[in-house]
Amino acid sequence: MSSSRSYFALRRSPSKLSEGDCKPVMWSKYFKNQQEVIVDDDKFNIYSCGESGPVLLLIHGGGYSALTWSLFVEEIKNKIECRILAVDLRGHGNTTTTDEENLSLDKLTEDVANIIDVSFGNNIPSIILVGHSLGGAIAVALAKIVPNVIGLCVIDVVEGTAMEALSSMHNVLRSRPKTFRSVEHAIIWSFKCGQTRNLDAARVSVPGQIKNLLTGKLAAEECDDCVQDIKDDFSYTINCIREDCETTTQEIEDNNRYTWRIDLSKTESYWNGWFKDLSKSFLDVQVPKVLLLANIHRLDTTLTVAQMQGKFQLQVLPRSGHAIHEDQPIRVAEIISGFLLKQKLATAKKVALFNLKIMFLKIPLSVVTLNLSS
Repeated sequence: MSSSRSYFALRRSPSKLSEGDCKPVMWSKYFKNQQEVIVDDDKFNIYSCGESGPVLLLIHGGGYSALTWSLFVEEIKNKIECRILAVDLRGHGNTTTTDEENLSLDKLTEDVANIIDVSFGNNIPSIILVGHSLGGAIAVALAKIVPNVIGLCVIDVVEGTAMEALSSMHNVLRSRPKTFRSVEHAIIWSFKCGQTRNLDAARVSVPGQIKNLLTGKLAAEECDDCVQDIKDDFSYTINCIREDCETTTQEIEDNNRYTWRIDLSKTESYWNGWFKDLSKSFLDVQVPKVLLLANIHRLDTTLTVAQMQGKFQLQVLPRSGHAIHEDQPIRVAEIISGFLLKQKLATAKKVALFNLKIMFLKIPLSVVTLNLSS
């Protein structure tokens, strides 16, 4: 995806959506491989790409899936030499486990550690942990137990504001539609309500968050055949999504075919444990760290003092929602790649280096011949 396309998608007017704008996009546009990692009786779904460099282990937030990283992956893999491993957590995406409801921080951390062990055995490469929201808390916990972790990137999660937000979480969940007529309608809702402010991100991320009510199949696995004819029903508004709390036979007959992959309200007993002592744990990690926030006011006192002391790098991205990496994938990729290059944790792609030289020298691209084999 070009920079101009992402810039346009971020600013697309919800009132001017067309049918083609909302068609779901398959994971294969952004990743090379999809595979199962089997741990005992559990099957963890992962997406991957890249052949060399450190492993960027991407961990999504609660309710999302590994596909939330798609646009970020497209950008970062063109900036630095790296391998990408994006994981569907327990109870999320295309992962299937014997206990879908155990979403304690300890269990989720153990799951990802096991995925690393099974994937790499005794040859664990250099790993850079990148986590969003709940995934950020998991990344911090992992950094203390997984060998060869050389960097940590946490996106939009801070203990103080996260703990405060838990009291309103039920209201947030109740305000969401429970079912959708089609994948397209779920994509439109996600964009219109601001869950993501980037329509291109919604088209690939949302299918990983919902499942077919009849088959139980993840919508992302139906992308070959799930695009439906909605020309006669595109006078869409948020109000026309049903908000019934229970899924009924009549609801399915009314063509509400999709619901959320995970019922986050059932995870309430774990919410406190996800973020308790997160600030201290983040600061205790003894590797280079960067924290990305959508709003400077989300920084709590502990982290404010530590940042002033230079204990980690802070970047604030205004005009973003909670899913910063979806809303501004180009900027997030620039920040993280720049951080990794500055810390000498990764090397720049030859094409990226070439473009930097051209931009610096202000030489017209039309008069330059690129020979990557030299």
